[in-house]
Amino acid sequence: MNNKTKATWMLAAALSLMLAACGNERAAEPPAPTESPKPTDSKKPVETKKPTESSGDSSVVPAPPVTSANSESAKDAKTEKEKEAKAKETKETKETKETKTTKDKPNMSEPADKQSQPSGATGAVSDNGKAGVSGPKNPAAAVTDGKTKEPPATGTGDRKALSWYYMKKPKGQVPNFPAETKSFTKDMKALWVGTGKKVYLTIDTGGPLGDIDTLVKSLKDNKVKANFFIAGYNVKKNPDFIRTLVADGHLIANHTMTHTDMNTQTDEQVRKEIEDYAKLYKDVTGKDIQPYFRFPYGRYNTHLLKMVSDMGYTSVFWSTAMRDWEPRKNGAEDPYNDIMNNLHDGNIILMHQGSPENIQALDKIIKAVKKAGYEFALLSDIEPPK
Repeated sequence: MNNKTKATWMLAAALSLMLAACGNERAAEPPAPTESPKPTDSKKPVETKKPTESSGDSSVVPAPPVTSANSESAKDAKTEKEKEAKAKETKETKETKETKTTKDKPNMSEPADKQSQPSGATGAVSDNGKAGVSGPKNPAAAVTDGKTKEPPATGTGDRKALSWYYMKKPKGQVPNFPAETKSFTKDMKALWVGTGKKVYLTIDTGGPLGDIDTLVKSLKDNKVKANFFIAGYNVKKNPDFIRTLVADGHLIANHTMTHTDMNTQTDEQVRKEIEDYAKLYKDVTGKDIQPYFRFPYGRYNTHLLKMVSDMGYTSVFWSTAMRDWEPRKNGAEDPYNDIMNNLHDGNIILMHQGSPENIQALDKIIKAVKKAGYEFALLSDIEPPK
């Protein structure tokens, strides 16, 4: 092998070694991915089935929650209580000043033997719930014997807090009702369903008054009489609306002054709420209140049920209700379907006036109910099941 050939061979060998080294170096690198890897999730989402109309959960229709769309009612009640508390404070301050200036001055209109005796007016609420001369203006602060009484303990016996509900059945059938209704005695007057081809439209106004004009027009145009449960502060807010309802022949019933969960109140506070409402209604309309009552939020206990009965009222619950304390997903179609899909004999329908969708659907609902062979009636005409 001559020197030229040897040099060529050595150059070829060197090139081979260099190429081999480069090949080994590239093999150590991970191959470039042709597609970005998809992230993996070790936790697979759990499938949830939507409840159907026949399922147990969806068939139970509860009362509206205490802190639901009644935020406006709570605000109005709070404002009302603050005004009353301020008025009471001003009055007490004035009375204190007058007492200081007249403390030693004899009352010449009374016999001498009585002039030194203290007055019997302590502002206490008597057993019949009527306030004394300077009784508390705030129904949530009832006073007895000069001391604020705490609400009785709840949760046991006849003071166990209850909340109304019903269980839907197939269309046309009367729903099932709470088991405790079987324990209601004759001195616990209550209604929750009637009989026959009659429907009792009950409209609650514990929250916003809503579109009053459309409401009144829909009822009048269809020649329908409804039953209204309007909180006392709404009566004060719009007394002309109340007078219009009375003039049109609707029934207005007692729904308390402040629309408060009565399980949180004393007996004296409950009586005052109801009696003050009756007085307010008489002042506004010149008429006596109808003997029907509805517990705010459907919250009650059997002790209160009996007490309200003893005051001459029949408590009214319901057999159809809706989630109308919150916006309806499908607008006015939702209240229409809620009512028509649960239409049954003696149906007591609960509808909240503050729901825009309810008022928008009212005319259509009335016409459909009538077409189904039912007539609208007042609670004063109801015939409960025997």
